[in-house]
Amino acid sequence: MRNVTFPTDDQRMLTGHLHLPENFEANGSHPAIVVAHPGGGVKEQTAGLYARRLAEQGYVTLAADASYQGESGGAPHYLEDPYARVEDVRAAVDHLQSLDFVDAERIGALGICAGGGYTVNATMTDRRIKAVATVVAMNIGTGLRRDYYGDKPDSAAGAVLDGAAKQRTAEAQGAEPAMIPYVPEIDENTNHDMREAYDYYLTPRAQHPNSENQFLFTRSFSKIAAFDAFHLVEDLLAQPVLVVAGSEAGTLWHSTELFSRARGPKKLVVVDGGRHIDFYDVPRYVDRAVAEAVLFFGENLAR
Repeated sequence: MRNVTFPTDDQRMLTGHLHLPENFEANGSHPAIVVAHPGGGVKEQTAGLYARRLAEQGYVTLAADASYQGESGGAPHYLEDPYARVEDVRAAVDHLQSLDFVDAERIGALGICAGGGYTVNATMTDRRIKAVATVVAMNIGTGLRRDYYGDKPDSAAGAVLDGAAKQRTAEAQGAEPAMIPYVPEIDENTNHDMREAYDYYLTPRAQHPNSENQFLFTRSFSKIAAFDAFHLVEDLLAQPVLVVAGSEAGTLWHSTELFSRARGPKKLVVVDGGRHIDFYDVPRYVDRAVAEAVLFFGENLAR
Protein backbone atom coordinates (compact mmCIF):
# COMPACT_ATOMS: atom_id res chain seq x y z
CA MET A 1 0.00 0.00 0.00
CA ARG A 2 1.26 3.45 -0.93
CA ASN A 3 0.23 6.83 0.48
CA VAL A 4 -0.74 9.17 -2.35
CA THR A 5 -2.01 12.72 -2.79
CA PHE A 6 -3.71 14.13 -5.86
CA PRO A 7 -5.74 17.24 -6.76
CA THR A 8 -9.36 17.77 -7.68
CA ASP A 9 -10.17 20.04 -10.62
CA ASP A 10 -10.28 23.05 -8.28
CA GLN A 11 -7.06 22.04 -6.56
CA ARG A 12 -8.27 20.54 -3.28
CA MET A 13 -5.64 17.98 -2.38
CA LEU A 14 -6.98 14.53 -1.59
CA THR A 15 -5.08 11.98 0.48
CA GLY A 16 -5.49 8.33 -0.35
CA HIS A 17 -4.18 4.80 -0.06
CA LEU A 18 -3.18 3.07 -3.28
CA HIS A 19 -3.34 -0.70 -2.91
CA LEU A 20 -1.30 -2.87 -5.26
CA PRO A 21 -1.99 -6.52 -6.14
CA GLU A 22 0.42 -9.33 -5.33
CA ASN A 23 1.08 -9.83 -9.04
CA PHE A 24 1.94 -6.15 -9.41
CA GLU A 25 4.33 -5.31 -12.23
CA ALA A 26 5.61 -1.76 -12.51
CA ASN A 27 5.80 -2.23 -16.27
CA GLY A 28 2.41 -3.93 -16.41
CA SER A 29 -1.04 -2.69 -17.37
CA HIS A 30 -3.36 -3.45 -14.47
CA PRO A 31 -7.12 -2.91 -14.14
CA ALA A 32 -8.02 -0.48 -11.38
CA ILE A 33 -10.95 0.39 -9.10
CA VAL A 34 -11.81 3.58 -7.21
CA VAL A 35 -13.42 2.86 -3.81
CA ALA A 36 -15.58 5.59 -2.22
CA HIS A 37 -16.26 5.60 1.53
CA PRO A 38 -19.56 6.24 3.36
CA GLY A 39 -20.54 9.66 4.66
CA GLY A 40 -18.52 10.34 7.78
CA GLY A 41 -16.06 7.55 7.02
CA VAL A 42 -12.40 7.61 6.09
CA LYS A 43 -10.12 5.51 3.91
CA GLU A 44 -8.88 3.44 6.86
CA GLN A 45 -12.36 1.99 7.52
CA THR A 46 -14.66 -0.01 5.22
CA ALA A 47 -13.40 1.62 2.00
CA GLY A 48 -9.90 0.48 2.87
CA LEU A 49 -11.15 -3.03 3.63
CA TYR A 50 -12.81 -3.32 0.21
CA ALA A 51 -9.78 -1.78 -1.48
CA ARG A 52 -7.47 -4.35 0.13
CA ARG A 53 -9.75 -7.25 -0.69
CA LEU A 54 -10.06 -6.23 -4.33
CA ALA A 55 -6.29 -5.71 -4.57
CA GLU A 56 -5.89 -9.31 -3.42
CA GLN A 57 -7.88 -10.27 -6.50
CA GLY A 58 -5.50 -8.54 -8.90
CA TYR A 59 -6.73 -4.92 -9.03
CA VAL A 60 -4.95 -1.67 -8.33
CA THR A 61 -7.34 0.10 -5.97
CA LEU A 62 -7.55 3.63 -4.63
CA ALA A 63 -9.45 4.69 -1.50
CA ALA A 64 -9.18 8.37 -0.52
CA ASP A 65 -10.58 10.62 2.17
CA ALA A 66 -13.33 12.86 0.82
CA SER A 67 -12.81 16.57 0.28
CA TYR A 68 -13.10 18.52 3.54
CA GLN A 69 -12.75 15.33 5.58
CA GLY A 70 -10.09 13.06 7.07
CA GLU A 71 -6.60 13.92 5.87
CA SER A 72 -7.81 15.54 2.65
CA GLY A 73 -7.87 19.27 2.01
CA GLY A 74 -10.67 21.75 1.60
CA ALA A 75 -12.04 24.46 3.86
CA PRO A 76 -14.12 24.57 5.91
CA HIS A 77 -13.35 21.12 7.23
CA TYR A 78 -16.23 18.79 8.18
CA LEU A 79 -18.28 19.84 5.14
CA GLU A 80 -20.36 17.13 3.45
CA ASP A 81 -20.65 18.47 -0.10
CA PRO A 82 -22.25 15.97 -2.53
CA TYR A 83 -20.98 17.83 -5.57
CA ALA A 84 -17.42 17.81 -4.26
CA ARG A 85 -17.67 14.14 -3.41
CA VAL A 86 -18.77 13.31 -6.94
CA GLU A 87 -15.79 15.30 -8.20
CA ASP A 88 -13.56 13.33 -5.80
CA VAL A 89 -14.43 10.15 -7.73
CA ARG A 90 -13.49 11.78 -11.02
CA ALA A 91 -10.24 13.07 -9.50
CA ALA A 92 -9.39 9.56 -8.33
CA VAL A 93 -9.88 8.33 -11.90
CA ASP A 94 -7.57 11.14 -13.07
CA HIS A 95 -4.92 9.91 -10.67
CA LEU A 96 -5.25 6.28 -11.71
CA GLN A 97 -5.00 7.24 -15.37
CA SER A 98 -1.76 9.11 -14.63
CA LEU A 99 -0.09 5.89 -13.43
CA ASP A 100 1.91 4.05 -16.07
CA PHE A 101 1.01 0.66 -14.62
CA VAL A 102 -2.77 1.21 -14.80
CA ASP A 103 -4.72 0.38 -17.94
CA ALA A 104 -6.65 3.62 -18.50
CA GLU A 105 -9.35 1.71 -20.39
CA ARG A 106 -10.02 -0.71 -17.53
CA ILE A 107 -11.08 1.45 -14.59
CA GLY A 108 -14.13 0.70 -12.44
CA ALA A 109 -15.62 2.21 -9.30
CA LEU A 110 -17.22 0.86 -6.13
CA GLY A 111 -18.98 2.87 -3.45
CA ILE A 112 -20.34 1.96 -0.03
CA CYS A 113 -23.39 3.70 1.51
CA ALA A 114 -23.38 7.38 0.47
CA GLY A 115 -20.21 6.60 -1.47
CA GLY A 116 -22.36 4.33 -3.61
CA GLY A 117 -24.70 7.15 -4.56
CA TYR A 118 -21.83 9.51 -5.26
CA THR A 119 -20.06 6.91 -7.37
CA VAL A 120 -23.13 6.23 -9.48
CA ASN A 121 -23.58 9.96 -10.04
CA ALA A 122 -19.96 10.33 -11.14
CA THR A 123 -20.22 7.33 -13.45
CA MET A 124 -23.25 8.79 -15.23
CA THR A 125 -21.15 11.64 -16.63
CA ASP A 126 -17.70 10.03 -16.74
CA ARG A 127 -17.43 7.33 -19.38
CA ARG A 128 -13.85 6.62 -18.32
CA ILE A 129 -15.47 4.53 -15.56
CA LYS A 130 -16.31 1.31 -17.37
CA ALA A 131 -18.37 -0.37 -14.63
CA VAL A 132 -19.78 0.67 -11.25
CA ALA A 133 -20.70 -1.36 -8.17
CA THR A 134 -22.59 -0.23 -5.08
CA VAL A 135 -22.74 -1.88 -1.65
CA VAL A 136 -25.70 -0.86 0.57
CA ALA A 137 -25.99 2.29 -1.53
CA MET A 138 -27.55 5.43 -0.15
CA ASN A 139 -28.74 8.41 -2.16
CA ILE A 140 -27.88 10.95 0.53
CA GLY A 141 -30.10 13.80 -0.65
CA THR A 142 -33.15 11.61 -1.11
CA GLY A 143 -32.45 9.99 2.25
CA LEU A 144 -32.39 13.39 3.95
CA ARG A 145 -35.65 14.45 2.33
CA ARG A 146 -37.62 11.22 2.72
CA ASP A 147 -36.13 10.11 6.04
CA TYR A 148 -34.24 6.91 6.76
CA TYR A 149 -36.89 4.45 5.63
CA GLY A 150 -38.07 6.55 2.69
CA ASP A 151 -41.60 6.81 4.05
CA LYS A 152 -41.98 10.60 3.92
CA PRO A 153 -42.49 13.01 1.01
CA ASP A 154 -39.59 15.08 -0.25
CA SER A 155 -41.27 18.15 1.23
CA ALA A 156 -40.64 16.76 4.73
CA ALA A 157 -37.15 18.29 4.50
CA GLY A 158 -38.72 21.72 4.90
CA ALA A 159 -38.62 21.64 8.68
CA VAL A 160 -34.89 20.87 8.68
CA LEU A 161 -34.26 23.61 6.14
CA ASP A 162 -36.13 26.10 8.33
CA GLY A 163 -33.80 25.23 11.18
CA ALA A 164 -30.77 25.47 8.92
CA ALA A 165 -31.85 28.93 7.76
CA LYS A 166 -32.20 30.20 11.34
CA GLN A 167 -28.81 28.78 12.24
CA ARG A 168 -27.15 30.33 9.21
CA THR A 169 -28.62 33.70 10.14
CA ALA A 170 -27.15 33.30 13.62
CA GLU A 171 -23.76 32.37 12.17
CA ALA A 172 -23.86 35.37 9.84
CA GLN A 173 -24.30 37.48 12.97
CA GLY A 174 -21.31 35.94 14.70
CA ALA A 175 -22.46 32.65 16.21
CA GLU A 176 -20.15 29.65 16.07
CA PRO A 177 -20.87 27.21 13.19
CA ALA A 178 -23.18 24.42 14.32
CA MET A 179 -21.89 20.87 14.08
CA ILE A 180 -24.12 17.80 14.07
CA PRO A 181 -23.21 14.11 14.30
CA TYR A 182 -23.41 11.64 11.43
CA VAL A 183 -24.36 8.97 13.96
CA PRO A 184 -26.61 10.15 16.82
CA GLU A 185 -26.59 9.00 20.41
CA ILE A 186 -28.67 5.85 20.75
CA ASP A 187 -31.57 4.94 23.03
CA GLU A 188 -34.32 2.32 23.20
CA ASN A 189 -36.05 3.86 20.16
CA THR A 190 -33.01 3.85 17.88
CA ASN A 191 -33.33 1.60 14.83
CA HIS A 192 -30.97 -1.33 14.36
CA ASP A 193 -28.93 0.25 11.56
CA MET A 194 -28.15 3.31 13.67
CA ARG A 195 -27.28 1.13 16.65
CA GLU A 196 -24.84 -0.77 14.47
CA ALA A 197 -23.48 2.48 13.02
CA TYR A 198 -22.81 3.69 16.57
CA ASP A 199 -20.99 0.44 17.33
CA TYR A 200 -18.97 0.67 14.12
CA TYR A 201 -17.91 4.31 14.19
CA LEU A 202 -17.80 5.09 17.91
CA THR A 203 -16.30 2.00 19.52
CA PRO A 204 -12.97 0.23 18.94
CA ARG A 205 -14.69 -1.93 16.29
CA ALA A 206 -13.74 0.66 13.62
CA GLN A 207 -13.23 3.95 15.44
CA HIS A 208 -10.58 6.16 13.83
CA PRO A 209 -9.30 9.58 14.94
CA ASN A 210 -9.87 11.03 11.46
CA SER A 211 -13.51 9.93 11.45
CA GLU A 212 -14.83 12.45 13.96
CA ASN A 213 -18.60 11.89 13.62
CA GLN A 214 -19.44 15.50 12.91
CA PHE A 215 -20.26 17.73 9.99
CA LEU A 216 -21.23 21.35 9.44
CA PHE A 217 -24.99 21.70 9.75
CA THR A 218 -26.04 24.69 7.65
CA ARG A 219 -23.49 24.50 4.84
CA SER A 220 -23.84 20.75 4.43
CA PHE A 221 -27.64 20.59 4.55
CA SER A 222 -28.06 23.40 2.01
CA LYS A 223 -26.06 21.31 -0.46
CA ILE A 224 -27.46 17.88 0.42
CA ALA A 225 -31.16 18.80 0.47
CA ALA A 226 -31.56 19.33 -3.28
CA PHE A 227 -29.07 16.66 -4.34
CA ASP A 228 -30.29 13.51 -6.09
CA ALA A 229 -27.53 11.04 -6.93
CA PHE A 230 -29.85 9.13 -9.28
CA HIS A 231 -31.21 12.09 -11.24
CA LEU A 232 -31.17 11.16 -14.96
CA VAL A 233 -29.84 7.67 -14.20
CA GLU A 234 -32.31 6.26 -16.75
CA ASP A 235 -30.76 8.36 -19.50
CA LEU A 236 -27.09 8.74 -18.58
CA LEU A 237 -25.98 5.54 -16.84
CA ALA A 238 -24.87 3.45 -19.80
CA GLN A 239 -22.19 1.45 -18.00
CA PRO A 240 -22.92 -1.90 -16.29
CA VAL A 241 -23.99 -1.58 -12.65
CA LEU A 242 -23.86 -4.09 -9.78
CA VAL A 243 -26.13 -3.35 -6.81
CA VAL A 244 -25.48 -5.29 -3.58
CA ALA A 245 -27.65 -4.81 -0.49
CA GLY A 246 -29.01 -6.64 2.54
CA SER A 247 -32.58 -7.82 2.84
CA GLU A 248 -32.89 -6.32 6.35
CA ALA A 249 -31.10 -3.02 5.66
CA GLY A 250 -33.19 0.06 6.25
CA THR A 251 -31.50 1.52 3.16
CA LEU A 252 -32.59 -1.30 0.85
CA TRP A 253 -35.05 1.02 -0.89
CA HIS A 254 -32.16 3.08 -2.29
CA SER A 255 -30.67 0.01 -3.95
CA THR A 256 -33.95 -1.27 -5.36
CA GLU A 257 -34.78 2.19 -6.71
CA LEU A 258 -31.41 2.43 -8.42
CA PHE A 259 -31.79 -1.02 -9.92
CA SER A 260 -35.33 -0.41 -11.14
CA ARG A 261 -34.40 2.88 -12.79
CA ALA A 262 -31.15 1.81 -14.47
CA ARG A 263 -31.69 0.89 -18.11
CA GLY A 264 -28.30 -0.55 -19.01
CA PRO A 265 -26.69 -3.86 -18.03
CA LYS A 266 -27.45 -4.42 -14.36
CA LYS A 267 -27.47 -6.97 -11.56
CA LEU A 268 -29.14 -6.79 -8.16
CA VAL A 269 -27.93 -8.99 -5.30
CA VAL A 270 -30.00 -8.87 -2.10
CA VAL A 271 -28.24 -10.91 0.58
CA ASP A 272 -30.68 -12.61 2.92
CA GLY A 273 -30.50 -11.39 6.52
CA GLY A 274 -27.98 -8.63 5.85
CA ARG A 275 -28.34 -5.25 7.53
CA HIS A 276 -26.66 -2.05 6.45
CA ILE A 277 -23.56 -2.01 8.65
CA ASP A 278 -23.04 -5.77 8.21
CA PHE A 279 -21.51 -4.96 4.82
CA TYR A 280 -18.90 -2.67 6.40
CA ASP A 281 -16.88 -5.34 8.17
CA VAL A 282 -18.82 -8.51 9.04
CA PRO A 283 -16.90 -11.26 7.19
CA ARG A 284 -19.92 -13.19 5.90
CA TYR A 285 -21.40 -10.15 4.19
CA VAL A 286 -18.17 -8.51 3.06
CA ASP A 287 -17.08 -11.84 1.56
CA ARG A 288 -20.30 -12.04 -0.45
CA ALA A 289 -20.08 -8.44 -1.65
CA VAL A 290 -16.44 -8.83 -2.65
CA ALA A 291 -17.16 -12.10 -4.46
CA GLU A 292 -19.94 -10.45 -6.44
CA ALA A 293 -17.70 -7.45 -7.21
CA VAL A 294 -14.83 -9.66 -8.38
CA LEU A 295 -17.14 -11.54 -10.73
CA PHE A 296 -18.70 -8.29 -11.97
CA PHE A 297 -15.44 -6.42 -12.56
CA GLY A 298 -13.85 -9.54 -14.03
CA GLU A 299 -16.53 -9.55 -16.71
CA ASN A 300 -16.59 -5.82 -17.33
CA LEU A 301 -12.94 -4.80 -17.00
CA ALA A 302 -11.57 -7.67 -19.09
CA ARG A 303 -9.07 -6.96 -21.85
